[in-house]
Amino acid sequence: MNSTTGRPSESGIDLAFDRAHIWHPYTSMTDPLPVYPVSGADGVYIELADGRRLVDGMSSWWAAQHGYRHPELTAAAAAQLDKMAHVMFGGLTHAPAVDVCRRLLDLVPDNLECVFLADSGSVAVEVAVKTAVQYWAARGRPRSRFLTVGGGYHGDTFAAMSVCDPVNSMHSLYARFLPEQIFVPAPQTRFDGEWQSSDLAAFQTALAGRHEEIAAVILEPVIQGAGGMRIYHPEYLRGVRRLCDEYGVLLILDEIATGFGRTGKMFACEHAAVQPDIMCVGKALTGGMMTLSAMLCTRQVAEQIGGGRPGVLMHGPTFMGNPLACAVAAANLAILQRGEWRAQVAAVEAQLKRELGRLKTDGGFIGGNIRDVRVLGAVGVVETVRPVDMAAMQAFFVEAGVWIRPFGRLVYIMPPFIVRPAELTRLTAALAEAVQRPELFLP
Repeated sequence: MNSTTGRPSESGIDLAFDRAHIWHPYTSMTDPLPVYPVSGADGVYIELADGRRLVDGMSSWWAAQHGYRHPELTAAAAAQLDKMAHVMFGGLTHAPAVDVCRRLLDLVPDNLECVFLADSGSVAVEVAVKTAVQYWAARGRPRSRFLTVGGGYHGDTFAAMSVCDPVNSMHSLYARFLPEQIFVPAPQTRFDGEWQSSDLAAFQTALAGRHEEIAAVILEPVIQGAGGMRIYHPEYLRGVRRLCDEYGVLLILDEIATGFGRTGKMFACEHAAVQPDIMCVGKALTGGMMTLSAMLCTRQVAEQIGGGRPGVLMHGPTFMGNPLACAVAAANLAILQRGEWRAQVAAVEAQLKRELGRLKTDGGFIGGNIRDVRVLGAVGVVETVRPVDMAAMQAFFVEAGVWIRPFGRLVYIMPPFIVRPAELTRLTAALAEAVQRPELFLP
């Protein structure tokens, strides 16, 4: 029954209760954005309660790279439910955890040997930050600062927020409460542009002057996610790795958004042929079915922590190594190991470049509201001059039969790898029309 009106809503979902009591991501409780009731999801489609089917252009925030209700992932979850959904990981282990960690180590850079399973991407970053701090404490040379670039996004928990963009990020409200980190300008050379070595100058200066207080550098490799969807030159990452080695600083790569094929490589760091000391993964780890993440590090980092005080990594989530999530993740990694994703992502990238490329003209871009168009792998981004009117643009996309969730000045798509050409065209056509409609943007 509807708690406000006393009768069921037409969709069978109590929208009045939802609006009055449930907080949605980055949404006000006093003036919430509209939400659309969902009854199911299958393949690349989200099914609304009123019967409409929307082509999903977001992969549920980068996670459902194989689409919804994938039979192998569903079967893995069902089989594991028949055995055990959860058991504590302290003092116990189980086959799904061993399986997923073995498969992870088969995929990640080969210098990474130790795996810490966590709950979410933000928590994986928290664990990575703790790992770096404990590493230096164990060496008897305590360091607590982190060096990163502007425009980054690493999650919503406090350590993760501290290395997000300090000026324009969604977390600037908490500045007084966050640890003070070291920021340099984000790289400006485009992925497909001519490399400008001056991009590294500020980073090198900061590292040279303050390396003795820096525990680690943390970066999103090649693509910056929610901080601006910028796609930068791999040579920057190569330079960062070289400078970290020169000054003896750990390198953390946050592959939570970019990992598991999204950029056309299994991990985005492969575009630069670099290996991190610590890596964070999440989102697409389970194919978008459940929440699970991991922090991976080198044997040397792990052994240094083990040799110091207190001799253990000081973190232990209640649901660490959840068997249900691990079983699904292992099945997902088995799908990725087969390699079909490579051709799928290459086809999506080619179509995105072709269809979003039509927004370009000889002198710039059509209309007066497009600042840039960029594509890498199964990611297509249109950056606009004016910020979007979220409610208006979301309604437009739903009416167009697609699900695209823009923010700020970014209208972007990252569809499941299995999207078919006609379905992808529906997404790009809706996006192209939306960015040319003035009424869908704030003044």
